[in-house]
Amino acid sequence: MSVTATRPRSGNSAGRAALLSAALIGTGTVLGFARDLLIAHRFGASSSTDAFLVAWSIPESVSPLLIEDAMALAMVPAVTRALQQPHGVRPLVSLVLPRLVLVLSVAAVAAVAAAPLLVDLLAPGITAHGPAVTCVRLTAVTILTFGIAGFMNATLRAHHCFGPPAAIYLAYNLGILASITLLADGLGIVSAAAGVAAGGVLMILVQAPAFYRRLRARPRPDETAPDVTAPASPDAPTDAPRLQPGTLATAALVPIVVYTLTRQGQVLVERFFASSLPAGAISHLNYAQKIAQVPMVLSLLLVTVTFPRLARASAHRDTAQIRHRVQTDLKAVSCVVLCAVAFLVAFAEPTVRFLFQHGHFDADDTARTADVLRIYALGLWGQAALGVLARVFFAQARPMWSPALAMAAGLGLTWTVAVLLAATAGTPALAAGNAAGITLTALLLLHQVGRRVVPIPLGRIGADLARAALAALAAGALAAAVAAVLAPSVFPLVKLAVGAVVLVTAFGLVLAAGDPSSRSMFARCCRAALRFRKARDSQARRV
Repeated sequence: MSVTATRPRSGNSAGRAALLSAALIGTGTVLGFARDLLIAHRFGASSSTDAFLVAWSIPESVSPLLIEDAMALAMVPAVTRALQQPHGVRPLVSLVLPRLVLVLSVAAVAAVAAAPLLVDLLAPGITAHGPAVTCVRLTAVTILTFGIAGFMNATLRAHHCFGPPAAIYLAYNLGILASITLLADGLGIVSAAAGVAAGGVLMILVQAPAFYRRLRARPRPDETAPDVTAPASPDAPTDAPRLQPGTLATAALVPIVVYTLTRQGQVLVERFFASSLPAGAISHLNYAQKIAQVPMVLSLLLVTVTFPRLARASAHRDTAQIRHRVQTDLKAVSCVVLCAVAFLVAFAEPTVRFLFQHGHFDADDTARTADVLRIYALGLWGQAALGVLARVFFAQARPMWSPALAMAAGLGLTWTVAVLLAATAGTPALAAGNAAGITLTALLLLHQVGRRVVPIPLGRIGADLARAALAALAAGALAAAVAAVLAPSVFPLVKLAVGAVVLVTAFGLVLAAGDPSSRSMFARCCRAALRFRKARDSQARRV
């Protein structure tokens, strides 16, 4: 019996897919925190953790290149177009995957051989050179495993299969946690690097069954290629790209790779300069980043789910749908991220103290990490906005260099701030350079979307952002004031929970007061919550 592919139905709820992704990614994020907590507990913020984090630069660079950004931004549109062809996705997979494995295998072997040189280039001032070399050789395996996992991830997402792709970091962190738990006594910090290598293999295994089923599936007879000769919408820019059906073109991939590597260059700049600061500086930056990344990842869940729709709209040159996606996604992620920024600025130190201050991680480490976290938080909007805007460019059928050029300008600002201030101001200066560079990149890219892809109302977007920023500022101040009046004996987690509830509630009320659509959405959420509470109370009375 032949297996028949099911076409993704337009009526499927993006919210349902986002909920599934949120559950799996949320679990993976919790395990990621458990991983960082375990590393902090066992090794603190020291020269050994600095050595591991230098090696961690490899999977950190490979992950956006081969999973999150470059691979997804190139492959999701390519697979989406392939699904509309008579033979489906199999010709694309058979062409790309073997070559990808060959290239990445050579790159992984080269990284293992050049490990001492890589350590010297990434962190010339590091003291634990030997452990860093060993960790680099282990983490180099992810160049291959992440590439295969990323290819599967993008293919499944283009099929509107979001469960296994969302589970990859859950499997990855399980591998690291298991390795540290079992091997730390004998291997020390090297156990974490061994876990990274094992976690990359688990990323492949968790997606393999679903990927195999999609690969065997046959396209429906009514799935035909879009009409590339249809005229573009009248308000589309004159240089709007036209669809190029077929395989993944190298010309389209190059700007994506350059953009991704340039974006990751911000972290490499930080570690390069931090390696010459006192031991633990790289670790303080890393722990602060891990906390700051959580709201950014959660805010981009919706963008991940809606990217295939954006790719289809771009393939058909549906400028109205593209404009709608830009405005809706940017407004949604901005609200989530600005609310999180207010919380992190107001509660940076108690958050770090609650999460990390135990074992070898002491009060001084808490203070230094909190200082960095407050500054990192100021760049979160730029990080999230960049995730929205870059996808608009890379969903197009022809290569577009605007994201890479904007990211290069941002990296230049990050490097300049580090050169001028790192030696005197230390890690806070490096965090400030990161926040300034990524924000500049997002603003440049927002301007380029309206100029190169589709006209968008910049004034309206700016007004929405200003309203959300003011709401976040007011809500953060109120939450900090409420938490401050609580008795000192109150458990820290209770203070954080009270602050979060007050902040989110105040943010929603302030934002809704000035926006009719937000008022309507907020009212619907309140009514749904009341209905749920009444149903729960009624059920409790019956029991």
